[in-house]
Amino acid sequence: ATLTREQRKLLENTVVAARNTAERGADKILTSLRAGKRDAPEKLSPKDTALRNQLRAHGRQLGDKRHPNGEQETTRLKQACAYEHWHRLLFARFLAENDLLLNPEYGVAMSLSEIQETARANNRDWLSIASDYAQQMLLEVFRPDDPVLQVVMPPENRQELEEQLAQLGSEIFTAEDSLGWVYQFWQRDEKERVDK
Repeated sequence: ATLTREQRKLLENTVVAARNTAERGADKILTSLRAGKRDAPEKLSPKDTALRNQLRAHGRQLGDKRHPNGEQETTRLKQACAYEHWHRLLFARFLAENDLLLNPEYGVAMSLSEIQETARANNRDWLSIASDYAQQMLLEVFRPDDPVLQVVMPPENRQELEEQLAQLGSEIFTAEDSLGWVYQFWQRDEKERVDK
């Protein structure tokens, strides 16, 4: 089965809205760490200071410019952070809906209902568990050493992303062409901006 026009439009609207949500969350994270500023906040823990330094270095690798005064752009870093956090949730849902999400301890596929049951037993959100499992399965996609995956998305933005993901029915995740549309929809507004 492929996506209907209505399903494709719903997926497009959801992905575009999720990008905005994820970028707002990423901006909050980077602002709190003062990733674009020369100096770190005074009361930053050693762990957060190390993460801030890793994020700044990663931003430069992505093409964010560091100015002579020590200030640094964070545009590409913010986009990367948003992309990784949203797509980890999205891929978890794709895997779960297609019974391809593996329990890392036992190496067996889990159904969506089994993941939800595990989450209830551990007093956790099922999507959080699924995201962790997906990241462990897709180490080449979601690298454990990627500093943007080490930051914690603000709870309000994380909840909004989960709500946006919940708007999509199971049939969207089992359609043959849906994964192919996701990246195009994620880049839609940016592509339009570049074209103009």
